[in-house]
Amino acid sequence: MRINVDLNRCQAYAQCAFLAPDVFRLHGDEALLYQPNVDEARRDDVLRAAAACPVQAILVDRVEVPRDER
Repeated sequence: MRINVDLNRCQAYAQCAFLAPDVFRLHGDEALLYQPNVDEARRDDVLRAAAACPVQAILVDRVEVPRDER
């Protein structure tokens, strides 16, 4: 599964980092860092994080990611 965050839209509310800390984290007060490719085992946490984003900055694409890109 691929994740894309619109960093121009992101306001660093950190709901994603709270709900899926192994995928999203804040660096400082405003810089969001995230793993763009995650395995299906984290799907529920990632989908909850995307749904909780107040500005809907997270896009989740359920395309299968080759193992060497994870």
